[in-house]
Amino acid sequence: MNNISKQQIEKAATLLNGSRNVLIITHYNPDGDAIGSSLGLYHFLKLIGKEPKVIVPNNYPQFLQWMPGNKEIIIAGEDKEQAEKIIQSAEAIVFLDFNVLDRTQGLEEEIINRDVPKLLIDHHPNPGNFADVIISNTKVSSTSELLFEFIARYKGEEIINRDISECLYTGIMTDTGSFSYNSSNPDTYYVVSKLINKGIDKTRIYWMVYDNYSVERMRLLGYCLNKKMKVFKEYRTAYISIKESELKKFNYQTGDTEGFVNYPLSIKNIIFSVIFIERKDHIKISFRSKGEFYANRFAINHFNGGGHKNAAGGYSESNLDETLQKFESLLPQYQSKLNKGG
Repeated sequence: MNNISKQQIEKAATLLNGSRNVLIITHYNPDGDAIGSSLGLYHFLKLIGKEPKVIVPNNYPQFLQWMPGNKEIIIAGEDKEQAEKIIQSAEAIVFLDFNVLDRTQGLEEEIINRDVPKLLIDHHPNPGNFADVIISNTKVSSTSELLFEFIARYKGEEIINRDISECLYTGIMTDTGSFSYNSSNPDTYYVVSKLINKGIDKTRIYWMVYDNYSVERMRLLGYCLNKKMKVFKEYRTAYISIKESELKKFNYQTGDTEGFVNYPLSIKNIIFSVIFIERKDHIKISFRSKGEFYANRFAINHFNGGGHKNAAGGYSESNLDETLQKFESLLPQYQSKLNKGG
């Protein structure tokens, strides 16, 4: 593993060595990598004598709430006062799994005004300049994989216990779609082998994440595939759109649409899949692609987004119908790239 420079390790180690109360913050709508890396770091910092706290901006899916240390997470959207007190008492702040500060939605001002050492560990492109030490590498599968390397080179692999391993494995597994994308680097499997050697039950972890859904979620998925999926064979593209009223009809809970965007990619010759989800004040959009079609460039250019080559996100402030019309009107511009992409 050589995804982090020696100088970066030394700077980050100095930052952490000089602080006892360390705050860990991840992004809005946290996913498996966000929660996995946050709790993995939490357990590590406890082992080396720190007093870590974990804050997430808003709630996250039930299928991620089984990880060791989950009960220690503070949800800022449910207790803003407590979150602000923790930020004010922090002696150092570690940002995980995001590259721009507005991903903390609602916490930016408190974070900016807190004059303490700040460390960023992330794998998204173009990190912002809001941390004193930045460890960022887009070649790794996930922030959890990058964090494994940092811990191993900072304190040695032997310090990584089963709790840390379960959390980091979850982050890697979920951010690669169970190793179906962002996972062609041999280092990823080296890290996974080390985590398995710590005694984790990877089959159980898979069950807890992917076989732990509600009946309503399964019915919503069936409805979306049957009624709400639109396929454009000439553009090798498909999308799913969901109205807010439809979510309510199926008793939507946080995380119920996780992974829906991947299903159209199972269709023969489809290499670009998108899901549009109507919220109160915007349309949340997720993009997935295969091969050489850059989902992140499409998201950046047209839908206020960003992310990785084959997995990206964005949003629209137009209504759902207008957003879908815009998306469909863009496809002819990308026909040659889509035809070459997979």
